[in-house]
Amino acid sequence: MTKTALQPFCYVPESDDAFLGLFPYRFDYIYAEHPPWGERPRWQTERRYPLSDRLLRQPTRLYGVRFGSQTRYCLLDLDRGSPYHPHTDPLATGRLLAALEGIGLVTPVACTSSYSGGIHLYFPLAAAQPSWELAQAVATTLEKAGFLLRPGQLELFPNPKPYRVGEPPSLFNAHRLPMQAGSYLLNADWQPLWSDRSRFVRQWQLAQSRNALDWDILHRLVQQALSKPRQLSRKASQFLADLNADIEPGWTGFGQTNYLLGRIAMRSYIFHPALTGEPPLTGKALVAAIVETARSLPGYTQWCRHQHEIVNRAEAWASCIENSHYFPYGSSKSQPSPDNTSAESRESWNQKQSAASRHRIQAAMADLVAQNALPEGATARFQKLVQYGIGGGTLYKHRDLWHPNHLGNAEPSDLPSSNQSTALTPVTQPTSLLPATARNSLKDGALTDFAAEVSFQSGRNEAGVLLNPLEQVVEDAVTTSPKQSTRNDSQISFGAALSGRVRVLLGKITAGGAVQGSRSQASRWRCWFVRFGRQEPP
Repeated sequence: MTKTALQPFCYVPESDDAFLGLFPYRFDYIYAEHPPWGERPRWQTERRYPLSDRLLRQPTRLYGVRFGSQTRYCLLDLDRGSPYHPHTDPLATGRLLAALEGIGLVTPVACTSSYSGGIHLYFPLAAAQPSWELAQAVATTLEKAGFLLRPGQLELFPNPKPYRVGEPPSLFNAHRLPMQAGSYLLNADWQPLWSDRSRFVRQWQLAQSRNALDWDILHRLVQQALSKPRQLSRKASQFLADLNADIEPGWTGFGQTNYLLGRIAMRSYIFHPALTGEPPLTGKALVAAIVETARSLPGYTQWCRHQHEIVNRAEAWASCIENSHYFPYGSSKSQPSPDNTSAESRESWNQKQSAASRHRIQAAMADLVAQNALPEGATARFQKLVQYGIGGGTLYKHRDLWHPNHLGNAEPSDLPSSNQSTALTPVTQPTSLLPATARNSLKDGALTDFAAEVSFQSGRNEAGVLLNPLEQVVEDAVTTSPKQSTRNDSQISFGAALSGRVRVLLGKITAGGAVQGSRSQASRWRCWFVRFGRQEPP
């Protein structure tokens, strides 16, 4: 036994009534009782079931319908008090019809809407068109011609409704059906004619054969509608206007493809969410939008010599804009400023460089320890580490990793009081801060005891000026130093020999001064000391 497929519950169609077939979308229809003379109908919406053919045949109520996703007509409503009504401005309607001829809407079916005297202009189409795109194209055409779409003045059906993210799609506005109470066909002089539904159908079919939409123009108008600023700041509106000025003329010669694709990519990526209410375009969706816009612009087929690779070019520009500092208008994610981004990048790079430098120093120290070649003195360590390719400035900055005074966080010894006189313990075999070769050995292999050093009598220099003990030591060293014009190994050896004697005296003066002199003198002699080549790391 075969089962018959059941059709969904629907109204009984009246296929022999051509008038009813002109308005196929019946869901969410409106209805109202016939109002008293001079009053407006009180419209209500029925959402539970569609409007049936047989109900439409009964004139007990007034009915109206909406639009689905596709439509075969559009409608303009001019209220009696509209500035574009023939009774107000006899030439305004002619200007309106002339504007619509530019997109292929040539012949309307004109009738009164009701006893109020308003006019409905129906523009039948031979093929079904997307309702939303048709609404955007017609609205843009009228606005560019100087007509304002306002309730009670000039209304368009289907209306250009906005799309809002996160909200259910809104319904198109409903309009009253023609050929009901108070509705009559109009002649060329806007005078009513005797009419019925059959005559309305004949005029509809005649106008339908004459109206042919230009799809290229229609698509371009839709793009312009999408580019219209909505709730943009003044600067953003100006930015968008500048982009539109570059994009809309399209190609006017060779060599413009990359420039146009870049501007199209920028507009699509930045302003698409603000203009449409949809999520930002990224990836393949952004590429598709760029390609679609480019192919719809004037001059594309004539002047663009990259049509065979337009998709690849669009992919390159999409990737470029997504990785740039631009972001979709109204985006909630925080966008760091270029200055902050640059500062953060520099800080991150400096941190990496510092970490790498410290790692090199630690590795060099570990290698010296493993070879049992780590000197005790700071200068010797400094010179050893330099041999590992580490700069002096880097060693100075990270001296906590190698300097004897910083390793282990050793506490400094207590300094004697200014009135206390003590001597330092002599070092019998001091660590040399210079290479083992090409130097003079110390005279006695040990430093002179400090107490003995300060007990000798002060002498005088060549000018006869009395010298203090520190000056005497320096004077003796100068008179015995090699007389050479350039700084050679002997002079360096002299500096090394001098360092053992002066080092103790400088430390003593700095500590509080048992020798004649002050800390300022110590600083002065230290500068002289450096002049002779005794370079100590800080």
